[in-house]
Amino acid sequence: MSMVKPSIDYLATKVDSKYTLVVLAAKRARELVDKSPTLIVTKSKKPVTVALEEVGADSITYERTKNGIK
Repeated sequence: MSMVKPSIDYLATKVDSKYTLVVLAAKRARELVDKSPTLIVTKSKKPVTVALEEVGADSITYERTKNGIK
């Protein structure tokens, strides 16, 4: 079993909560599944892994709104 790179602890420093990290990665992974181009160069093929790597590389930003994360 391989470890997640970047680590969850490192990724948690990029967002305000682990909940935000999960929602952000899930939304970005859906975009990737729908053929959105990757924002970083990566060897990974799995959309969730690519999304987490993009969060770690500060390639994704988010805005907290009254209705959720945008």
